[in-house]
Amino acid sequence: MSSSATDVASVADLQSALGAHSYLADDGLATAVFLALRLERPLLLEGEPGTGKTEVAKALARWTGGELLRLQCYEGIDVSQAVYEWDYTRQLLHLRAAEAAGRFSQGGAEAVTDELYTERFLVRRPLLAALDHPDDGPAPVLLIDEVDRADDEFEAFLLEILSDYAVTIPELGTVVATRPPVVIITSNRTRDVHDALKRRCLYHWVEHPSFEREIDIVRLRVPGVAETLARQVAGAVAELRGQGLYKPPGVAESIDWVRSLAMLGRRDLDDAGVEATLGSVVKYREDAERVREAGVGALVKAAVQRAG
Repeated sequence: MSSSATDVASVADLQSALGAHSYLADDGLATAVFLALRLERPLLLEGEPGTGKTEVAKALARWTGGELLRLQCYEGIDVSQAVYEWDYTRQLLHLRAAEAAGRFSQGGAEAVTDELYTERFLVRRPLLAALDHPDDGPAPVLLIDEVDRADDEFEAFLLEILSDYAVTIPELGTVVATRPPVVIITSNRTRDVHDALKRRCLYHWVEHPSFEREIDIVRLRVPGVAETLARQVAGAVAELRGQGLYKPPGVAESIDWVRSLAMLGRRDLDDAGVEATLGSVVKYREDAERVREAGVGALVKAAVQRAG
């Protein structure tokens, strides 16, 4: 972990540092990140999709200068995708080169075989790369994204690694991190993460931002956007989140919507603009139909009222 991360003096300083790298964290999230950095503990962020969980890790990497190592979880993920594997193609080429050089006929078969399982042929996946990093630079930021998509077996394996920040490679021995990486774990809560993993982590539930904070985020991420448009889009998104959509829009959709409207030269929200850009904020046909059934005009009216 870089000195700037471990030495951050307060939650307010952390908020300022993240804000300087395009992430506006509220007090609760900033406190959770601050404690995770100071205590050198993994941070588990749960919340609905689109609330900015993944962006926390990206902002931390931009701030600390540490390499962002992202492990995207999915059903069936295993050690070869998450930790390490051997470069079989290069190993085969090495064997052929040794054979061509006559090393096998000279009784060197055992030595050639031993050479296959050395650092030269090791492919480091995100978990191993996060543990085995240079001491002279900032610690990497390990993002374990959507852990709820992985199976129970992988979650148990992950717990084992995070407990000691170590992993054993049978052919090489145990790799232990000299400094723990910054670890951000995200979950959309499609299933419950096991209590054992939660006990290892600090925890924070990430809410959708408040109306005013969403405006601030949009203005930060879309420089030069008209104030009226930013406020009305934030109001419309808040309305959409209350309509029981299959996939309520997140902050990323708010930003995309504002960019789309601005690209079309819009400075405020109207019925035609919503119809033309609805695909920027609503990503399922059924949700789009529900919005239209409720009335695009009604949505625009409510957004304008919220925007003041």
